[in-house]
Amino acid sequence: MATYAIGDVQGCYRDLQSLLAKIKFSPAQDVLWFAGDLVNRGPASLAVLRFVKDLGERAITVLGNHDLHLLACRFVPTRRAKPFDTLGEILAAPDCDELLTWLRAQPLIHRDATLRFTLVHAGVPPDWSIAEAHVRAAEVEFALRGKHCKDYLHAMYGDGPNTWRVDLAPEKRWRFITNCLTRLRYCTLDGRLDLREKGALGTQALGLVPWFMLPERAASGERILFGHWSTLRLDAEQVARYQVYPLDTGVVWGGALTALRLEDQVYFSVPGTTPATGGVD
Repeated sequence: MATYAIGDVQGCYRDLQSLLAKIKFSPAQDVLWFAGDLVNRGPASLAVLRFVKDLGERAITVLGNHDLHLLACRFVPTRRAKPFDTLGEILAAPDCDELLTWLRAQPLIHRDATLRFTLVHAGVPPDWSIAEAHVRAAEVEFALRGKHCKDYLHAMYGDGPNTWRVDLAPEKRWRFITNCLTRLRYCTLDGRLDLREKGALGTQALGLVPWFMLPERAASGERILFGHWSTLRLDAEQVARYQVYPLDTGVVWGGALTALRLEDQVYFSVPGTTPATGGVD
């Protein structure tokens, strides 16, 4: 049995199948962890969603910003797909509601105590331990799965607030938690979120650092797997130093789709075959 963590698939079904063939994935024995953004920008989001759902307990996926955007396009009347979105096939599918009910039930963060890995789509803010990140994620998961679903999906868009306070109003709490776990890349030196910077490490504005490089980070020492940041490349020394494992290698932007076997930390990749249109988000 092996456990493979896979970066953002973003509707690239053919590339996902190529990667699974390369690792010789056995549904009877192996488990797949998906780092979120199963859908959007690629050509076959419906096929990806159906495939992962049908894996049942052999797959674990955390929600990414594109997955949440899909839910908003379905459940918020004022929210429309963006020009470069490729979500129409899902929204028109006869099993759309079944698929999205399943998607709503997926977590924002997952930790395996035996493997000692945590999976999240984007990042963990510097003030939060992994335990606190789970507590905060549960607030959003409860809203998303229950009667406040539409309220949450309507309120989640926006870049503020950029710091956490326990007295934030529910809508602002939800937005901050969502932005941390599904959109975070850079922070200021005092730990405030900066969601405007999206480029590769070293191209950011002065005073910004990747969330995992802030000193005295509460989750320091925890091994964290994440996607979302297709331009991020870390060498082996940086991975060992910060204990972070970026998995999004930009399959939908002409890069590759990557899996990490967690038991021995061996990487596997296949080249992307279908570039998307539109910018990084």
